[in-house]
Amino acid sequence: MTYQVDFKTVSTVGLESSPVAKALAGLRANEARYYWNKYKHIFTTVPADGDPETVAWIEKILLEKDMKFADKPLETTTFEVDNIKMAYIFYENGLAVNVMYSLDPAGKRAVGFKLSDGMAIPKEFEDKFKFAHQKSRLAGTIRGSYFVIKGTY
Repeated sequence: MTYQVDFKTVSTVGLESSPVAKALAGLRANEARYYWNKYKHIFTTVPADGDPETVAWIEKILLEKDMKFADKPLETTTFEVDNIKMAYIFYENGLAVNVMYSLDPAGKRAVGFKLSDGMAIPKEFEDKFKFAHQKSRLAGTIRGSYFVIKGTY
């Protein structure tokens, strides 16, 4: 079932099993607001078990940093804006992983990580990443980091 994320009325639809469901829903709504404001793109998600291609693509890219998350992927989305392929996984523990992959070979390509307010930093990030903090009306405090993609996917 496709879910159109509403950034005006935050809902935990699809994220109910997360221990930080409200914060994760706020994070998802924050992303939806960003894409609407910048690109007029309607941010929609699907259950992760119905989109194994997106999960596999992101997990393959994460192997560049020897990262594999044990937490359950709850939702995904994949779309293109301004010749950039964007893909997200929202995990049960409150982690959001996104891939920004320019379709222009000379363009920017990176993986971003956002941690929901109230979640602990996963062990996979220990001694690998520093996190910047961002305040969000929808999501509280978001901690974020990223790495530049080296390979071609």
